Amino acid sequence: MKIKVELFGASREFSKDYAIEFNVNNDSKIKDIRQELIKYLDQNFNGNEVYKKIVKSSAFCSEENNIVSDNYKITENEKIGIIPPIGGG
Repeated sequence: MKIKVELFGASREFSKDYAIEFNVNNDSKIKDIRQELIKYLDQNFNGNEVYKKIVKSSAFCSEENNIVSDNYKITENEKIGIIPPIGGG
């Protein structure tokens, strides 16, 4: 299934667009999206460790702007937002 990860804050540096689309399994969760983003960074930014740290420490939100846990199950064509910490914390 296809999902779109909208980029906010420091994660906007991950793409010239303000979102990245991924094809993922039907039973994917936020923790799987974290892994997909890390793979994307490995491929497109030579595994930039600062970017990977951003992904690992970021919160994610649903289309309804609710913060969701790593176990949140994603539905097809859903937009998920990545929200990096502000001020390094």
